[in-house]
Amino acid sequence: MQESRVTIDDVAKASGVSKSAVSYALNGKPGVSERTRAKVLRVAEEMGWRPSSAAKALSNARTNNIGLIMTRENELLGGEPWMMELIGGLGVELEKVNYSLLIRVAGSPEAELEITKDWIATEAVDGMLVLNVEIGDQRVRLHKQHPEMPVLFLAHPSLTSGLPTLWSDDVSAARLAVDYLHEQCHACIARVAGPEELGHTLIRDQAFIDEAMNMGMRYNCLHAGFTPESGADATRRLLSFPEPPTAIIYDNDAMAVAGLNVAKQEGIKVPEELSIMSWDDSFLCLSVTPSISAIGRNVVESGRMAAKLLIDVINGNTVESVPEPAYELRLRESTGGAPHRGDDDADASQRWAV
Repeated sequence: MQESRVTIDDVAKASGVSKSAVSYALNGKPGVSERTRAKVLRVAEEMGWRPSSAAKALSNARTNNIGLIMTRENELLGGEPWMMELIGGLGVELEKVNYSLLIRVAGSPEAELEITKDWIATEAVDGMLVLNVEIGDQRVRLHKQHPEMPVLFLAHPSLTSGLPTLWSDDVSAARLAVDYLHEQCHACIARVAGPEELGHTLIRDQAFIDEAMNMGMRYNCLHAGFTPESGADATRRLLSFPEPPTAIIYDNDAMAVAGLNVAKQEGIKVPEELSIMSWDDSFLCLSVTPSISAIGRNVVESGRMAAKLLIDVINGNTVESVPEPAYELRLRESTGGAPHRGDDDADASQRWAV
């Protein structure tokens, strides 16, 4: 008997729903309402749809692909060292077990969610790696509904509802930075942070506030978009405050380098008049003069750990929350003691006058 040539795409068009919804309905997976499931089954039966024998044979086969969806701005994908180092670590470890990394670039969080639904429905990948988790992230809810799709989140466990997680201790890292600057007699510090909707940004925000308060330091924070342009703009605004900071910490290297350039343009000496520190640490911190101090960790090793953990999840092993390599303070030329704002330096006194 000849098999039906009706496809899932045909059923989706006739039903007026997405291809992933049709796949959920036909395969008995959660993710669609019972009303939608009944409609899809009815339409499929009327059209004479039958699952192909090849699809059945492959349904339990592995693709040997790990899925990663990125929604960051296009200019960041090629210019953010953290992402490239992470992918490098992933690739090295996945190659050992004959796995490939499948990357999709989504134009928005909504588009990313649709790609995720499609990958779950069609089993296009054996597992997924999820980055940049937001507060109340819909991807967490979706993966909770579909435990059949192995997943690993790179996020703090407080954001992932018990799903497998590789996390960094951002609280301890924030304390490292604040405590060092306090030892250097900085009384007024600031931070150029990432987008405030990101979960790790909120965790860092609170950690910096708490530690600065414990140390009796003034602390200001501006949120930016991780781009050099937004980092430069935030730096200019901070330096225009009635009492500008004597030290600024940036949430990534691209913004820190931009901040250093702004200081040079304004004639502000680094570190004599302004200390600059970055979060992440990459070749960018060493490619400028003065070299930039950073809160860093082994990001390549984090990528290798993520690959191993996700393969464990795919193989049915239990993975809960695992910490990344610890942060360390890497001191270079861009940080030093707080400036003296007295009469002994007329130019500095004029520049920093309230």
